[in-house]
Amino acid sequence: MSEAVSGGEDAEVIPITRARASREHLPDPSGEPPFEASDPSGDLSPGAPGASFREAPGASFPEAPGASGGLFPEASGEPVPEAGWPFSGPRAGEEDDDHRLAELLAFLRRRVTGDYEVDEFGFDAELTDRVLLELIRPLYRHWFRTETVGMHNVPGDSGALIVANHSGTLPLDGLMLQVALYDDHPGRRALRLLGADLVYRLPVLGHLSRKTGHTLACREDADRLLRKGEVVGVFPEGFKGVGKPFSDRYRLQRFGRGGFVASAIRAGVPIVPCAIVGAEEIYPKIGDLRILARVLGLPYLPVTPLFPWLGPLGLVPLPSKWMIGFGEPIRTDELDPADADDPMLVFNLTDQVREVVQQQLDELRLRRGHAFPFL
Repeated sequence: MSEAVSGGEDAEVIPITRARASREHLPDPSGEPPFEASDPSGDLSPGAPGASFREAPGASFPEAPGASGGLFPEASGEPVPEAGWPFSGPRAGEEDDDHRLAELLAFLRRRVTGDYEVDEFGFDAELTDRVLLELIRPLYRHWFRTETVGMHNVPGDSGALIVANHSGTLPLDGLMLQVALYDDHPGRRALRLLGADLVYRLPVLGHLSRKTGHTLACREDADRLLRKGEVVGVFPEGFKGVGKPFSDRYRLQRFGRGGFVASAIRAGVPIVPCAIVGAEEIYPKIGDLRILARVLGLPYLPVTPLFPWLGPLGLVPLPSKWMIGFGEPIRTDELDPADADDPMLVFNLTDQVREVVQQQLDELRLRRGHAFPFL
């Protein structure tokens, strides 16, 4: 096809060469006028004296994919693409939606058919990332607005023992610490928390804890995880820390006998002191229903300004500002594994870790400022 015909028999025949040349009269996408004017009268019309057309620098015009005929692909003899975005195919947003839907269907298929892996401790990495962590990420990002400091102190591909303070009445600090190491660490480290016996005696909570990579706080499990190169987390204060009254906030309780230090020495991995600021304010504990707690087999049953007075609404944590800081690692690889059996050395190293965490808490609390900055 060498020319385009418009109208009837007497219609003007427009050569394709003229149609292509008309591209020069299109407006410049850069916003500059497609001609230069030297006429001081300001008349910039194409026929005005002193005005001459030029092709705008950098100007480009859309061409159909695969067509060599510019704006008129039929002139090249190639098929004209159907209308679409920008010419054919789905929009970018539709492609993303299709991709997410395909991933979801593949995930569900693997869960139904059992085509997924768990390690010897029951850790299901895919379920943890796709479901369990996804449920608590809004708390981490938007409710507590968590910031991390010193993440570079956590090794990228080797074992380490994270030793942190414990607080908050309900142990949400362990979950937020898990999100921090997986989402904000360059190596996306999975935290393997060591939990108390009570956690694994509860049917639903114990099963979920295993699925998310946590295990019983015992010497055998801790040693195996550390020797495998995992990042293991421990809260030496235990229930004494998480259940302490609001008046004792940010004051570390006793760190126990130092079994975690002995495990780090045997595995030769660094101990990373960790301070968590913000958990103390989510459920300010002002009382304890001790008799009812004994009946239920719980270490404590807290009374807060909102619980039990507001019922289930009292379980909504207050939106305090959180900061999680990771201190400089304390090396143990220079020690002999047999030193793990020296009670005095273990006690001194445990006390050193406790002092470092307390110092970090004080500094990080000052850095954070008010727990509720929006008030």
